[in-house]
Amino acid sequence: MIYETEQEMAAALAPMQPLMGLDLGTKTIGVAVSDVLRSVATPVETVKRKKFGVDAARLLEICKDRQVGGILLGLPRNMDGSEGPRAQSTRAFARNLSQLTDLPIGYWDERLSTVAAERALIEADTSRAKRAEKIDNVAASFILQGFLDRLRNL
Repeated sequence: MIYETEQEMAAALAPMQPLMGLDLGTKTIGVAVSDVLRSVATPVETVKRKKFGVDAARLLEICKDRQVGGILLGLPRNMDGSEGPRAQSTRAFARNLSQLTDLPIGYWDERLSTVAAERALIEADTSRAKRAEKIDNVAASFILQGFLDRLRNL
């Protein structure tokens, strides 16, 4: 099931299960997972995109291994709040993924998450090559952390 609002997503989640955050890029998918208390998001992996079926199988494998209770996708809105082709692509990915799992799926406005991730990696003195390698899963952790912080206030 896909949930449009944070409140709906929060209500659908079972307690004491980690959440997975995804940063969908055209070439890679950044993956982050929270702890069971849902207080900290940790970058886990960057999945190289192949075909939807292969990508989804890997993501669901991570969900199973880590006993994930819900999936959060970064929704790339434009700065004015409107949705362009990348947001439509994310929604299509969510629809397709929802047909393969019963886990609740939600969205988080990811505006500036990649910028924040890049800044954090630069501050950590990460080389340009390493930044390119890690940017997606670090962005996924920013997306997931934003939702986790919001959950505490719902």
